[in-house]
Amino acid sequence: MEFALVVTVLGLLLLLVFLLAAMGIRIVAPYEKGVVERLGRYLRTAQPGLNFIIPFIDVMRKVDMREQVVDVQPQEVITKDNVVVTVDAIVYYEATDPVKLTYNVADFYNAATKLAQTNLRNVIGETELDEALTSREMINAKLRAVLDDATDKWGVRVVRVEIKRIDPPADVTAAMHRQMKAERDKRAQILEAEGTRAARILQAEGEAEAVRRVADAERYKLEVEAAGQANAITTVFNAIRNANADERVIAIQYLEALKVVANGQASKLFIPYEATAILGALGTMQNIFAGQSENGAGPGEGQKTTATPARPPQPPLR
Repeated sequence: MEFALVVTVLGLLLLLVFLLAAMGIRIVAPYEKGVVERLGRYLRTAQPGLNFIIPFIDVMRKVDMREQVVDVQPQEVITKDNVVVTVDAIVYYEATDPVKLTYNVADFYNAATKLAQTNLRNVIGETELDEALTSREMINAKLRAVLDDATDKWGVRVVRVEIKRIDPPADVTAAMHRQMKAERDKRAQILEAEGTRAARILQAEGEAEAVRRVADAERYKLEVEAAGQANAITTVFNAIRNANADERVIAIQYLEALKVVANGQASKLFIPYEATAILGALGTMQNIFAGQSENGAGPGEGQKTTATPARPPQPPLR
C-alpha cells in the first residue's frame, strides 16, 4: 500500500511538473516579438522562436511587428479659401519598439486614427482648394512627417500616408467642370486660329514663291531671246561688213524692211527721214538703168552717161 501511494504521489508530481513546463513554453512567430513581465515589471523582450517563462510569475505580451493600416474615416475639412471638402486618408505604420508600443499607448489604433484626423485638418486647412486637389504628394509628405514625429514616442514609424479622395461640394464641382470646359474651348480656339494663320502664311509664301519663279522664268526667257537677237544682229552685221556691201545693197535691205512694215492693217505709214534719202538714191539708180537700156550699151562701151540729179528728200509717206 505504501509503495502504491508513493508511486501515485510521484506520478502526480511528474504530471504537475509537466503541466508547469507546458505552461511556461511560449512560441513567438517570426513577425512578432514578446514583452516578458515578471510580477508586473518589465523583464525582457522575447525574440521569435521557442521561449520559456515561469508560470504564474512571468507574463508574455506578443506585439505584431508587421506593417499595419489605419483607415482614417472621411471627414469634412475647411480649406484656406473657405471651401468645405470631404477628405479620406489611409495611414501605413510599423512597430519599431515593442516595449514603447506596449507601455506608452493604451489603444494605438484609436490614438493613430484621431491623430491622423486632427493633423489632416491642419494640413488641408493651410492649403487652398486648387493646391489640395493638385498637390496630394505634398500633403502626403507633410502629414507623414507630422504623424511620424508624434508617434515616435509610441515606438511606431509611419511608413506613408495616402489621401484616398478629396471631394469638393457639388456646386464647386460644377463650377470646376465649367471652368475646365471653358479652358478647353479656349485652347481649341487658339489652336484653330494658329492653324488658320499658319495655313495662310504657307499659302502666301507659296504664292510668292510661284510669282518669283514665274518672274525668274520670264526674265530668263527675255534674256535668252535678247541674247539670240544680239547674236543674230552681230552675225548679220559681220556678214555685211565682211561682204563690203555698197549703198545699193543697203537700199535693197531698206526695201525689204519697208515691205515688211507695210504688210499690215494700219491706214498710215511713217517712214524715217533717212529712208527718203535711200529712196532718192534708188530713183537715181533707176534712171541710170533706164538710160543704159535706151542707148543700148553700158557705160563700159565708151558712151557718155548723163546722171540725173537726185531728187531732194521727200517728206515721209503716209
